[in-house]
Amino acid sequence: MITAQDVEFYKENGYLLVKGVFNKAEILEMRKAVDGIIDRAAKAKMDHNAQWQGDFLPPEELKKLVLKGFHDVHYHDASFLRALTHPNMAAVLSQIIGPNVQLHHSKMLVKPPENGAAFPMHQDYPYFPHEQHTMLAASVHLDDADLENGCLHVIPGSHKEGALQHVGRHYLNAKEYPVSDGVPCIAEAGDVLFFNYLTIHGSPANRSERTRRNVLFQYRSASDFPTNKEHFDWGMGLMVCGENPHFNKVKPEYAIL
Repeated sequence: MITAQDVEFYKENGYLLVKGVFNKAEILEMRKAVDGIIDRAAKAKMDHNAQWQGDFLPPEELKKLVLKGFHDVHYHDASFLRALTHPNMAAVLSQIIGPNVQLHHSKMLVKPPENGAAFPMHQDYPYFPHEQHTMLAASVHLDDADLENGCLHVIPGSHKEGALQHVGRHYLNAKEYPVSDGVPCIAEAGDVLFFNYLTIHGSPANRSERTRRNVLFQYRSASDFPTNKEHFDWGMGLMVCGENPHFNKVKPEYAIL
């Protein structure tokens, strides 16, 4: 699925866009699943719109912007479990993480037309710090992503800077790290963007008339352990490829809502 040069590119730049990981039928199946989750969540009164707060946009603009997101989507539709363990995904992950790869969590992000929220530059590290920094995100594009509908921007090589100080732990100072400084990752439906959790990334608002839907799977090496107890959730540690050399088990605290 990828070459040795691709692996080296990921190591040097902290990200890699892989074309055509999923075919049209698989993408259509996941689009249908996303729509189904949103519909069921709304009926269960668990629909959720989120928006980033900060000085990167005027308050009057923030009110217009929404970002629809749900975690652990593989618990809501089997198509996502098939996707996160897809042979093409495993082929890439085993080369850039190693032979033993675990799922950390999954989520979906939907930027609606014309008011899909901007996502300020940030690292994912503060949410779930790990010892060896093998953690990466695999962003599956369910729609074409371009500058108009708010494609992801990354700063190549920024993962080498290590953990940076975030504003309120959620995002970097927008004046120091504007989204416009990043390299836009223009992609087609079926492409997957892999990026390390230390890689600085963000996205502008969706100003188009098109929805931008992404499903994001977060993976790590089975030998890379969290440094604190943040973000424990169901299914954490699911083996995607290889084996778990450590006979351990995570039991997060949870409640049925």
